[in-house]
Amino acid sequence: MAEQTRNQAHLTRLREALEGGRLLPVKRSLQALNPAEIASLLESLPTQERNVVWEMVDREDDGEVLLHLADEVREGLMRDMDAAELVAAAEELDIDDLADFVEHLPETVTQQVLKALDADDRARLESVLAYEPDTAGGLMNTDTVTVRPDVSLDVVQRYLRLRGELPSHTDALFVVDRYGAYLGTLPLDKILTRDPDSLVQAVMEHEREPFLDTLSDREVAQRFENADLVSAPVVNEKGILLGRITVDDVVDVIRAEADHNLMAMAGLDEDEDLFAPVRKAARRRALWLGVNLFTACLAARVVGAFEATISQVVALAVLMPIVASMGGITANQIVALMVRGLALGQVGSGNTGALFKKEIAVALINGVLWGLVIAAVVLFWFKSAALSLVIGLALVLNLGFAATAGVFVPLILRKLRLDPALAGSVVVTTFTDVMGFFLFLGLGTLILIR
Repeated sequence: MAEQTRNQAHLTRLREALEGGRLLPVKRSLQALNPAEIASLLESLPTQERNVVWEMVDREDDGEVLLHLADEVREGLMRDMDAAELVAAAEELDIDDLADFVEHLPETVTQQVLKALDADDRARLESVLAYEPDTAGGLMNTDTVTVRPDVSLDVVQRYLRLRGELPSHTDALFVVDRYGAYLGTLPLDKILTRDPDSLVQAVMEHEREPFLDTLSDREVAQRFENADLVSAPVVNEKGILLGRITVDDVVDVIRAEADHNLMAMAGLDEDEDLFAPVRKAARRRALWLGVNLFTACLAARVVGAFEATISQVVALAVLMPIVASMGGITANQIVALMVRGLALGQVGSGNTGALFKKEIAVALINGVLWGLVIAAVVLFWFKSAALSLVIGLALVLNLGFAATAGVFVPLILRKLRLDPALAGSVVVTTFTDVMGFFLFLGLGTLILIR
């Protein structure tokens, strides 16, 4: 909350300075921000003002700022940069960040970036680019500090002093054998606190399991969270140390996943520019409006089938949105839990049955509770015991169907290789609307029409 307030204050000052034509205060404000904060401010500005502010960003920060921007905003700024500017921005990045950056560059610029690197850095970059970006290999940085198990801590200390500096987020050195195979870790605190004459193999730790280079980024993030890691080694199938993953890269993965799930619930892309051109934004959203229109027509078709019933009992038309709405809310609550559980690997074939029983029980308890409440309200309002019975039963049944859809629709979508976060809410809302109208009007026909 404090960070949001701070960003809003910076944005307000920037907008006021830009509107007043006072560019010096804008430049001073930018110098006080880190690249991630600058990126957040750029995303908050309309296109014209964004371009003005971008020109005032320190050129040494260009690469870091571009990396923190949403894809659509980044592409818009890079479109106006020449090849020399893009190469200069790339040269300021670490290898793991550079691997992410070059994926967004034109092929000709990528070749220029590669030529600007020395042979070692070029080889390290190419080794990272060989992996898909959503794998441990794609996330890793090849800049690691390794030691052998048969040297003393005194030798390690002298080696580190000779290096002069350590890669960022280094909390431990990696111990490898003569062939480069990973053996364990040597925490920095042990280098400083243990007897300098002790051998590395006597004080090294074996608890930190290496990550296979093909491990998915979701699994990487989960392991970092579960073990509270700052860094982790990455190995190939032969156990050879390839590089390391650090917590800053994992935070980016977690944030990207959260943004995706949040925006996907509304059928939007997490990389969409807040100030995207009107035509482009309208075209992108038109698809999901069309899907929603189609599902609404299905629900309307069900209602139309009971036109005769509604004409005889007008109160049904007044009350039927209640049943559908309650079912939709129930289903979407469960879909949100399922999407989170699937993302974290907490939901699988081994616990689906138990999860379904639990959600059915919760839905039926809430169905009975709120079914009695709405039945009492309808009895008081319309003075009809039969009508109150209809809406009470329909609510209980629709919440049961909503629980079923909420649990199984995300699982089915995952099986079909579709994104549950993107399509789940649309499907279950259609299901609960159609079932809600059908149950309520169907029970109304059976009980009220004689």
